[in-house]
Amino acid sequence: MSDLVVGLDVGTNKICTIVGEVRADDVFVVGVGIEPSRGMKKGIVSDMAQLTAAISASVHKAEKTSGYDISRAFVSVAGNHIASISSRGMVGIMGQRGVTHDDLDKAMDAARAIAIPHNREVLHVVPRSYSLDGQDRVRSPIGMHGFRLEMEAHIITASSTCIANLEQSVEAAGVHVDRFILNPLASGDVVLTPQEREMGVVVIDIGGGTTDLAIFIEGTVWHAAVIPVGGDHITNDITHWMHVPFEQAEIVKIQYGHAQRRAVNMLETFLVQPFGEGMPTEVQRHALAEIVEARVSEIFEFVQREIKRSGYDGLLRAGAVITGGSAQLAGIREIAEQTLGFPVRTAKPERVTGMADALRSPAYSTSVGLLRLGLEMDSAPIIVSGSQNPFIPGIKIGSLIGGFFKRLLPDDNA
Repeated sequence: MSDLVVGLDVGTNKICTIVGEVRADDVFVVGVGIEPSRGMKKGIVSDMAQLTAAISASVHKAEKTSGYDISRAFVSVAGNHIASISSRGMVGIMGQRGVTHDDLDKAMDAARAIAIPHNREVLHVVPRSYSLDGQDRVRSPIGMHGFRLEMEAHIITASSTCIANLEQSVEAAGVHVDRFILNPLASGDVVLTPQEREMGVVVIDIGGGTTDLAIFIEGTVWHAAVIPVGGDHITNDITHWMHVPFEQAEIVKIQYGHAQRRAVNMLETFLVQPFGEGMPTEVQRHALAEIVEARVSEIFEFVQREIKRSGYDGLLRAGAVITGGSAQLAGIREIAEQTLGFPVRTAKPERVTGMADALRSPAYSTSVGLLRLGLEMDSAPIIVSGSQNPFIPGIKIGSLIGGFFKRLLPDDNA
C-alpha cells in the first residue's frame, strides 16, 4: 500500500475514512468508509469507547471497499482548544556562501523555541516570510547572500489532553496516527485556488460541532482558529422550537431549512410530528427560516469577530470560501456576504476521481484534503517550488514520528 494514502476525518457528526492515490492532477479514491460519529462533541472526545467503535466501523468499510488493510492514517483535528500565535526566529549567516537549508532549519528552530504551557503541543509551524539583512518579504532566501536571516512563523498549538484522547481512540481502533492535521488547512487545500491564497482569503469550514477557519495571505496561512458553534446548533434550535427529536429536526433542516427568511414564500407549509401529539402539525416554512437565519447570522458574526481579532480583515481581497456540511444549507452564502461584507463562494472537493460520487460535497472537503496535504507534508523536500501548502508539522503526542519531519516553506515562484 506504499502508493496509497489514508485520511481519517473524525468529526462531530460523521467519520470518513478515505483510501486514495494522490496524483498530479487528481485524487483517485479506491475506498471509502462513512459512519455516523459517536463520542465526539465540538471536536473533543466525550466517550472514548463509542468513538473507537465508530472509527473501527468506518475503517472496516473503507477496507472492504478498497481491498486493503488500513494500519495508519492522517487524522483531522478541530475543537476550541486550538490556538495560534506568531513568532520570529533569527540566525546569523557565516561567510559568503549564501543562505542554505541548514540556515532555514536553524531559523525555524529559533522561531519554534517559544514558551508554551506544559499542557499544550505544537501542531503546525507555518513560515510566513523571511527578512535578510533588513530586506523584508523575502519568499525564499535560499542562495541569497546576507549576514542576518529572520523568519516570521505562525505556530498552531493544541491541547495535549485533547490530542492524546483522540490519538488513543484512533489507535484503539487499530490505526496508527501518521499525523494530525488541522481541519481548515486540509479543507483549504482542496477548495482554494492559488489566486485566492495569494490575494488573501479566509476558508470557513462549517461542520456539525465547530466552525473552523484559516486565513491565507501571500500563499500561506497567517491565522487559524476554531469556533465552537456549528450546524448542530441550528438543529438544536429547531428541536426546541418544534419539540421534535434531534434526528427529525436534522431532516427538517435539510429538507425545508433556509438561511434567508425573505427568500421563503410566506404561504409555504410542511407537516411535522411533535412529541406527544396524535396528529402531525402544520408548520410555516417562513417561521422555520427565521429560526435558521438567526443562528446562521450568529455563526458568521463569530467568524467576523475572529477575523477582526486577527488584524487581517483588511487584507482579504478574495473574500471568503465556505465549505463543510452546513455550507449546503440554502441561503447561507447570501447571509455570509451580508454579515462579512465581502464576496463569498461555496466550495466542494474538486479533482476527485475513482469512487468519488459520495465525496463530491462540501461535507467531505476536509476528508479529501487530508490525503493530498498529508502526503505533501510527509514527502516534500525542504523547499518545494510550486507548492501551495507551506505547512510544517510539529511533534505528535507520544512520539516524534521520525523527528521534526520534512518541511515545506513558502513558494518561491508565487
